[in-house]
Amino acid sequence: MSQQSASMFSLFRNRFVRTIMVSGLFLQVGIWVRNFGVLLFVMQKTHGNAFAVSMISVAEFLPIFLFSFIGGTFADRWRPKRTMVWSDLLSGLSIGAVLLVLSSGTWHIIFFATLISSILSQFSQPSGMRLFKVHVPDELMQAGMSIYQTLFAIFMILGPIIGTFVFQDYAIYISISITGLSFLLSALTLTFLPPDGPVASDRPKTTVFAEMKSGVHYVLNNKVLTLLGGCFLAAGLGLGLIQPLGIFIITERLGLPTGYLQWFTAVNGVAMIIGGVVTMGLSKRVPPQRLLMLGMVVNSAVMLLVGFSTHLWLTLMAQFLGGLVLPGLQIGINTMILQNTEESFVGRVNGSLNPLFMGGMVLTMSLAGWLKDATSLLTMYVGAGLLFVVGLVVILPLYHLRSNSTPSEQVDAI
Repeated sequence: MSQQSASMFSLFRNRFVRTIMVSGLFLQVGIWVRNFGVLLFVMQKTHGNAFAVSMISVAEFLPIFLFSFIGGTFADRWRPKRTMVWSDLLSGLSIGAVLLVLSSGTWHIIFFATLISSILSQFSQPSGMRLFKVHVPDELMQAGMSIYQTLFAIFMILGPIIGTFVFQDYAIYISISITGLSFLLSALTLTFLPPDGPVASDRPKTTVFAEMKSGVHYVLNNKVLTLLGGCFLAAGLGLGLIQPLGIFIITERLGLPTGYLQWFTAVNGVAMIIGGVVTMGLSKRVPPQRLLMLGMVVNSAVMLLVGFSTHLWLTLMAQFLGGLVLPGLQIGINTMILQNTEESFVGRVNGSLNPLFMGGMVLTMSLAGWLKDATSLLTMYVGAGLLFVVGLVVILPLYHLRSNSTPSEQVDAI
């Protein structure tokens, strides 16, 4: 058996990895059915209003900016398994409440289907990162992240097809019902995670504010995490400019109906699966910071290509290239954070870095509809590509960093 095959076998024997994959399966079904149901419903109700469409993304990402730091801090204080189970359970119940209000005729409540689950995910996601740190050996960390990202890639293909089919055939009520049920099934699955360990009795009793402060100091005193923060901010500003506008590339730039969006996403997803498999194979040979840098370079080029393209084949090619490197970019980020963060600070480090990314993203996303009308789609995509170049320049000092070096050695290397 090859070393890579042995690593994959070891990962799938891991109870945590198996459980988190099944939970992720349910979550991905719910999220994609919700996302396409809400998008197509709002497009239908507002006749394609750019501001209304951009507000869907604001409802999804603003809570990440507002609650990421708080959620990360509590994730470090609370038992991670219990936190994840309750987050998904409350998300499912909140979807039920949204459905009741929606049935009364108040269609604007649909934004809360995204808003509430986005808030709760800020407590669940860093808890999951903590459990990755606890239950997955360091030498398998990057491979484990690759498997998890491959699941997301599969749903980049299946999700839009499923979401569009459910909405077009059964309308918004069934879409939202499936979302709520999926969250509840994920909560049930997470009860099979390995039990949380005992709370350390020697842990100092501190206030939430003191732990937030220590988390910020931890990031500022770690050069790797500080540079990642600068990259996060630039990438967030760039993505925010174009994140709500993908559907207008379809309808305005290419002159195609909105239904084509699912196929563009599917092409991206096929590339992500290929990219995930390739990244898995390279996990032992390519350091995570180089995966991140490659992703920044290619994504910058893809944004410029999509902005300039008026041909279907060229835009599809750009979508494929972007999807090919996206797993490496995401795996590189997550692996670097876990490799350079103590387990007791994982939640707060995520809570410190995510607001930089999401704050920049929400800022430009909130302006995206207005800026698009004031300028053009081309200007928006060119600006996004240039911001990714800025992010790449920020992390260039990490290029020669050794993955297995200690924090003090990393500071000296930088």
